Amino acid sequence: MALHVRGTVLPDGDVKDLWLVGDRVTFEPVKDAVTISDGGFVLPGLVDAHCHPGIAAGAKPITSLDQARELALVDRDAGVLAIRDAGSPFPYPELDDEPGIPRLARAGRHVAAPRRYLRDIGVEVDGVDEVRAAVHEQAKAGNGWVKLVGDWLDRGVGDLAPSWSPETMAAAVEAAHSAGVRAAVHTFSEEGVAVMVRAGIDSVEHGTGLSLDLIDEMARRGTAFVPTMINIRTFPGIAERARGKFAGYADHMVSLAERFPSVVRAAWEAGVPIYVGTDAGGGIQHGLAAEEMLILHEAGLPAEDILAAASWRARDWLGFPGLVEGGLADLVVYEADPRADLRVVRAPSRIVLKGRVIR
Repeated sequence: MALHVRGTVLPDGDVKDLWLVGDRVTFEPVKDAVTISDGGFVLPGLVDAHCHPGIAAGAKPITSLDQARELALVDRDAGVLAIRDAGSPFPYPELDDEPGIPRLARAGRHVAAPRRYLRDIGVEVDGVDEVRAAVHEQAKAGNGWVKLVGDWLDRGVGDLAPSWSPETMAAAVEAAHSAGVRAAVHTFSEEGVAVMVRAGIDSVEHGTGLSLDLIDEMARRGTAFVPTMINIRTFPGIAERARGKFAGYADHMVSLAERFPSVVRAAWEAGVPIYVGTDAGGGIQHGLAAEEMLILHEAGLPAEDILAAASWRARDWLGFPGLVEGGLADLVVYEADPRADLRVVRAPSRIVLKGRVIR
């Protein structure tokens, strides 16, 4: 059964009629199509570009497909119809083509240095050859991405420090590219993000240590930036829990969090491609993409650019075409214009995923 939608379609802002035939969009009228929405503002389905359906509350690996499915459905019901899973300790490729699950761009397990990441989450390796081999293995486990942990607390120095030598980090990026996938890097520190950007990383996750010079380099290279601002707001709490043992690290984390809104705005002003991601899984609840969008707005990014970062531009980046002829039949409808009041994104009135009405 074909579906019909009429409304103001973004990003163009024109009133249009869309027909959904199976999992595809057409602008050619389809006889006897059922109208499911008439009026409102229509967007390609939202994207959470940094999400972890494979990680449960408390930063624990999930243990079943049902758990991954349940977490992905929380995001779906908030209007997120595509997810980039930025690292999963539990494989769930069976969900890639499941009709009710958001479209998935998945990494395998995080590739991290020994004892330099969350327990039981990553593959922990050291040395150039071992890191290369782990990257190739995790490229096979995902479907287009590898996740690298570029820095973490180094207990020996009492502060953030890069996971490996610059040569090893560059080799990890090269290994991902040679395996035919893109590489994303978790990074908080100034040194870690600098090494990875210059090594040609495809996507910077968090990126609290970015400098203005490095932002310009990212803009020149087209390096993506997923700020996960909702996660960075947890830094003061992390700092206080660590202060008794690692006072320097605690002060550093607080400083990074305080300056971060200005970093994100500077990246936007420089033309760095920014995408919306929540880091859901572990310490951040699922279903909060709208809240991440509003925090980006507080940092000074315009509503329309945020909508692009959470919808049509993010979908293009991940290879999930939007509401174009022959595009994918994923859409959200809002009763009011989210460009005028971004808070509207908290309450979609209609959700359609893979040509099926969810709400």
